[in-house]
Amino acid sequence: MKLLFLLSLICYSMDNAEARKSLSFRNFNVLQYGARANGITDDSKSVKFIATSNTVVKNIKSLNSKFFHIALVGCKNFWGKNIKITAPSNSPNTDGIHIERSTGVTIYHSVIGTGDDCISIGHGNSQVLLSGISCGPGHGISFILYGHCSIGSLGKYRNEEDVRGLVIKDSTLAGTSNGIRIKTWENSPGISKAVNMTFENIVMKSVANPIIIDQMYCPYGSCASKAPSRVILKDIFFRNIRGTSTTPVAVTLRCSRGVPCKNVNLQNVHLKYVGQAAATALCMNVKATYSGTQIPPPCRR
Repeated sequence: MKLLFLLSLICYSMDNAEARKSLSFRNFNVLQYGARANGITDDSKSVKFIATSNTVVKNIKSLNSKFFHIALVGCKNFWGKNIKITAPSNSPNTDGIHIERSTGVTIYHSVIGTGDDCISIGHGNSQVLLSGISCGPGHGISFILYGHCSIGSLGKYRNEEDVRGLVIKDSTLAGTSNGIRIKTWENSPGISKAVNMTFENIVMKSVANPIIIDQMYCPYGSCASKAPSRVILKDIFFRNIRGTSTTPVAVTLRCSRGVPCKNVNLQNVHLKYVGQAAATALCMNVKATYSGTQIPPPCRR
C-alpha cells in the first residue's frame, strides 16, 4: 500500500533539552497504526525522514529551527508541497531542507528563507526535482558533495556516493549570498561523480554569485594539502537564467585542475551587475559551450 503521510505542523525553537532532539521517521507506515495528524508537536529542532518510501508531505511550516529544519536521508519517492521555512538571515546552519542518499525526491511550490542554504543536496542523491521554489534570504541552493547533513560540498570524505539526475526549475532566488552553487572540496580523499544536472528558468534578484561552480572549496584553510578535487562534474546545463548580481563576477566556473569539468552548457543567461561596471565571467579548467543570449560574455578560451 502506498504511504500517504500528510503532516501539518508549526515548529518553534525552544531552549529545553527536549527541543534538542529530532523528530525522525524510519521505515514506518503511520497509516497502519492509525496515526492522524493533529497539528501539534513538542519537538521543534528539526524533522527527519530516514529511509522512508512513498511519502507525501504538504502544508508544513517550520520556524526558527536551531539546526536543519527538514532532513531527508535514504528516502525513496518523497513528494513535498507548500512547505514554508523561516529563520533569521544571520542564523548559522539553519538549512531549510537537506537531502542525502535519496532517490525520487520532488519538492515544489515552497518558500524558504534561512541563515544558511535554502536547500542543500549532499552525496548519493538521484532523480531530484525542485520546482517553484522561492529562496531568500540565505545561501541559495547548494550541491555540497560530502557525506554529512549540510549542503554545499562534495569530496570531503572517502567512499562518497555519486550524484546524478538533478533538476531545479521555475524558481526564484532573492537576496541570497549565492544562487545555484556546486562546490567540491580540494584534496578530496576519494573519487566520486556528480553528473546530469539541469538548472532552468531561474530568476535571480540581487544575488551574489548567481551561478557558481567551486571545486577549490576549502573553508578556514582546513585542507591538509592543495591537491585538486577528485570529484568529477559532467553534463551540467544552465538554461534561461536571468536577473541581477550584487557581485561583478556573475558566472564562476572554477573547476578542478585534476578532473576538469566536462560538458558544461550555458543557454540564454542574462545576469546584470547592479553596480556601474558590466558583469563578467570567470572560468578555470573548463571548456564550456554557449548558445543564445550571454550576459556576461562567455569566457575566452
